[in-house]
Amino acid sequence: MLTGRSPSAPSNDRARPDVAVIGAGPIGLAIAWRCAARGLRVVVHDPAPGSGASAVAAGMLAPVAEAYFGERQLTELLLASAARWPTFAAELAEVAGTDIGYRTEGTLLVGLTRDDLAEARRLWAYQQGLGLPVTPLRPSELRDLEPALAPRVRGGALAPTDHQVDPRLLVPALRTAAQRAGAVLVPQAVTQLSDVDAAVTVVAAGCGAAALTGLPVRPVKGQILRLRAPDGVAPGFRHVIRGYADGEPVYLVPRPDGEVVLGATVEERSDTTVTAGAVQRLLRAGVDLLPELAEYDLVEAVAGLRPGTPDNAPILGPLPGRPDVLVATGHHRHGIVLTPVTADLITDLVCTGVPDPLLAPFWPDRFVGAAADGEPFVAGRSVGAARDGEPFVADRFVGAAADGEPETTMKGDLWS
Repeated sequence: MLTGRSPSAPSNDRARPDVAVIGAGPIGLAIAWRCAARGLRVVVHDPAPGSGASAVAAGMLAPVAEAYFGERQLTELLLASAARWPTFAAELAEVAGTDIGYRTEGTLLVGLTRDDLAEARRLWAYQQGLGLPVTPLRPSELRDLEPALAPRVRGGALAPTDHQVDPRLLVPALRTAAQRAGAVLVPQAVTQLSDVDAAVTVVAAGCGAAALTGLPVRPVKGQILRLRAPDGVAPGFRHVIRGYADGEPVYLVPRPDGEVVLGATVEERSDTTVTAGAVQRLLRAGVDLLPELAEYDLVEAVAGLRPGTPDNAPILGPLPGRPDVLVATGHHRHGIVLTPVTADLITDLVCTGVPDPLLAPFWPDRFVGAAADGEPFVAGRSVGAARDGEPFVADRFVGAAADGEPETTMKGDLWS
């Protein structure tokens, strides 16, 4: 037991918390809520709760649509977390006394052109091979479900178990639930682990985890748009739409209040500037799939940074050499969907000291290696060695465009 005591037996030492969580995004707040609900004294350090990646996230809960080649263990974790979402959402809404925008209409996966459909079918075949629920649909069947889809759409599929939640409702609800369970929010930044005094420290600081832990967490920029249907009516479609439009991956997430979230770019850079080119490409792809969007209001264009890792999987477990420090970061494009399982696994580890087998592929020590000079792994490096014997560094992920600027790509799974 990492806290050194039973969760049901509070310590007499009122000055020192059992758990200090660094970061008040959905991951950190969910961990704080679960730990506090089990009787632990919890403090959460964050000067601006909910201002990180979750403020930009679309909120797709899509373990099926986001099951990609070579990520089978991550897919298993996504499925495990998605299975917890119905109970998690209901419990959170009851405890916080508020709606979190949890919707279960499912997701339509579409291809605009013949080439788009061929690319999509390749991925669907892989997903079906894993036994995931993906049902191919003819164009007429797609339009029976969503008449607003463009007539040009060549085909698609239904992923009925891929749902959604509204992150801008989720984070305040988690904060309320954590505080009602007894967690205390400290509105201060933590710049080094030695500033925190607790039996267990949980680092859930997103991109900030790199500086605190030395682990290879890098910022990945994403630009996203928010549109609104005219006259305050609901959007003309109910399902989340994910697809390809002339080679551009894109997603569209409808909200009951008329909002549509349209995303998103994936850029290996750390600024948060919104660019005209990204807005143009997102709007073009979105309107190609759903022509009615051309009449919607453009109400927000925003960029954010999500925490990526060398293998695109989260980092969950004790910091090497620091068993009293647990890491819960690097969720990349999956932070929202992985919130329930991350909170449960980390809370169980705090209370029992026994890791769940689900954690094994995501243990922080998978990135611990030796540099050419024998020094330990440091932030900015990833697993492996370059041909000259030097360690890899994070900027190997940055491609070069024709003009020498960092490469900007589009991907429909940025803020899930």
